[in-house]
Amino acid sequence: MSTTPALATAPLDQAVRELRDNAASWIRTPPAERVALLERMLPRIAHGAHAMVADAARAKGYGPTAPPAAEDWLTAPWALAQTVSAYLHVLRRLADGRGPLDARAVREHDGRTVVDVFPATASDRLLLNGFSAQVWTLPGTTREQVLARAAGEYRGRPGPPAVALVLGAGNVAAITPLDILHKLYVEGQVVVAKMNPVNAYLRPHFEKVFTEFVERGWVRFVDGGAAEGAHLTDHRHVDTIHVTGSERTHDAIVWGTDARSAQRRQDDAPLNDRPFTSELGGVSPCIVTPGPWNRADFRHQAEHIVTSKMNNAGHNCVASQILVVPRDWDGTERLLTEIRRVLRGLPQRSDYYPGASERLREVLRLHPQAETFTGDAGAILVSDLTRHDDPMITQEIFAAALGVVRLDGGSPEEFLRNATEFANEKLPGTLGATLLVHPRTRRAHPTAVDAAVAGLRYGTVGVNCWSAFGFLLGYTPWGAFPGHTRQEIGSGIGFVHNAFMLEDVEKTVLNAPFAPAPRGWFTGSPSLSPRPPYFVTNRTARTTVERLTGYTTAPNWRRLPGIFLSALRG
Repeated sequence: MSTTPALATAPLDQAVRELRDNAASWIRTPPAERVALLERMLPRIAHGAHAMVADAARAKGYGPTAPPAAEDWLTAPWALAQTVSAYLHVLRRLADGRGPLDARAVREHDGRTVVDVFPATASDRLLLNGFSAQVWTLPGTTREQVLARAAGEYRGRPGPPAVALVLGAGNVAAITPLDILHKLYVEGQVVVAKMNPVNAYLRPHFEKVFTEFVERGWVRFVDGGAAEGAHLTDHRHVDTIHVTGSERTHDAIVWGTDARSAQRRQDDAPLNDRPFTSELGGVSPCIVTPGPWNRADFRHQAEHIVTSKMNNAGHNCVASQILVVPRDWDGTERLLTEIRRVLRGLPQRSDYYPGASERLREVLRLHPQAETFTGDAGAILVSDLTRHDDPMITQEIFAAALGVVRLDGGSPEEFLRNATEFANEKLPGTLGATLLVHPRTRRAHPTAVDAAVAGLRYGTVGVNCWSAFGFLLGYTPWGAFPGHTRQEIGSGIGFVHNAFMLEDVEKTVLNAPFAPAPRGWFTGSPSLSPRPPYFVTNRTARTTVERLTGYTTAPNWRRLPGIFLSALRG
């Protein structure tokens, strides 16, 4: 006799019904009122920030003042406040009767139309000096089309009233609220958000942040697991679906899990044919271009690479899982030595995400020569992956394991061609790629570097910047490189965030200083930015990001000296 409790569908049905009844009122809400709603949201983010971070830190196994809590400040209250601020910047322009972006930001570059989306404000230029982001549009898109199509929701092309289902992610706190904001403000849809069981403890915090949207029937939060998710994905009043998760989750929803699922997929006969967007991860590369690195460069970039793997204990869909290095460059071993030094200095972190410990043990079983750091299994380095069918290359580990692939290439041109081909053809997924290149190498080999940036088929390409930073800025579209289909979903379909509400997006390209200030002035990457606060080695990161969150929620120039002082001490 089954002891499985019956699924309580009444609360779920009520949530969807209330959203359906209020969907039209959100469509009618004018830009000025939408601006006011976001303006009133910022103080609520600030008021609840400490409690949100404390709960996230506790769930991950450390205290709210421990160094790793800097990540929770960055990827919860600050990321949310930064994205709200990005939407406000654009919506205020629309409310004033202007276009969503300055026409001067849209330009032609090497036969492509690109949009300068960051920095967008004076604060951006000051606080993230030297960082920039451009959105590349699909080949054939003209400058006039970019300007005409942006922000269609606010320029006479609103969609019909609709209820969107957002299936929340369990690893990064900001994912769910940022997806909600995208559905509301970019697509004009009201939202039922099902919390992921891994971080369902965040629901009370999100309900406070979205208080007015909940009160007016535009947002509903619900809890539950796979059964509740399945009920909602099949609900007759749910019009669209967005999920951040795995390819398995997408396929289970679209094709089912029974014996006929493979045939449905082959026949393109989905069980669920609702409009479906997704962000599903993959195996992300960090490509190291050979160049005239000095000792300080090796140390700094080792910290950068380790951060891109060890942030959030490796539980990131865009964590650098494969380090791609030149086989014959004399700097390769020097870089790996510095990476080992950084890994040895990190505190042990909890593998809090379900299944992570088992996946790490499997990596060790398959690679008995692997090096381990920060305790048993802890962080794993596999320093020479020789088979391109190795599971480290073909499967997302979603935990603290970094693999190294050495490729031939006697020159930057040859190496970058090989690295681009390897990343595109051998690594599953197209979400994010990071490219490290010394400024002097970039100046000496501009065609090769530009070809690599253009050729990498990833939704975000970070040049001297971990691609994950694009998730945080709000202005930068976040999603997989276009071309996936529901039959071959890969890293997903569609972009979220995207405060300028651009259409025809192909990728975002981030650029950052190769070296921090003041050393960057002598390496050819001048900026005022010190070691980034998201580095796992930054000693004052928590204080810096806490102060940055305070400034972002309530901008005041008197707050800036405290931010700079803390950042410079990191």
